[in-house]
Amino acid sequence: MIKAIVTGHSRGLGEALAAALLQRGVAVLGLSRQGNAALAARHGGALSELALDLGEGGGAALVSWLDSGALARWLDGGEGTEAAILVNNAGTLAPMGLLGMHGAREIAQGVMLNLSAPLMLSDAFCRATCDLSDRRILHVSSGAARTPYPGWSVYCATKAALDHHARAVAAEAHPGLRIASVAPGVLDTAMQAEIRSSSVQRFPQRARFDELYRHGGLSAPEHAGARLVDYLLGEHFGSATTTDLRDLPVS
Repeated sequence: MIKAIVTGHSRGLGEALAAALLQRGVAVLGLSRQGNAALAARHGGALSELALDLGEGGGAALVSWLDSGALARWLDGGEGTEAAILVNNAGTLAPMGLLGMHGAREIAQGVMLNLSAPLMLSDAFCRATCDLSDRRILHVSSGAARTPYPGWSVYCATKAALDHHARAVAAEAHPGLRIASVAPGVLDTAMQAEIRSSSVQRFPQRARFDELYRHGGLSAPEHAGARLVDYLLGEHFGSATTTDLRDLPVS
């Protein structure tokens, strides 16, 4: 049996990733601020859900949950687990704005959700799966990890840090562990709607994303999710530690 933890499964790419995994017979534990009633109705007991705000309170709720051993118990429970997957998908653009516009609290929340939570989960996942011969970690990255955007300094920095975390973990050569940080492309999600509603003062390149939306340049999250899961479950996962979904071969 394959088990997967997916963060931010309530909507957007996270929902698409969870759905694609469930359709392939993978048991999923979704971690998000709220559940996904549609997925639960379609997949029943194959989907477990935990209401958890990964970015709130400096990560106190996540730390408490991890310290309780619940992650390891879920991975061990039920039928024998042959392989395990962690998908660090949850993320936020906030705070958007030029340096000096953010505020300490907003920066702390953004870094917690985009970076600290994935690192905490990856550490706990590695420890809980040390007896498995097949365990995989997918960081959902962004082109902003490699291209600087004025107004996205916090988002760019946290996604770049995820990329380098993947490189460092890969260099550690943990037995049976593969890791990759993959940028999914520009998707038609609530995050894109947030970009289009932002002010030019806070995000000077907003017009570029307005144009992508108007001219059909946004990919469907369902398509990206299916392709990411194909890669995640395939034999070549982790061969490139950082990559872009658009650079992967179409199966």
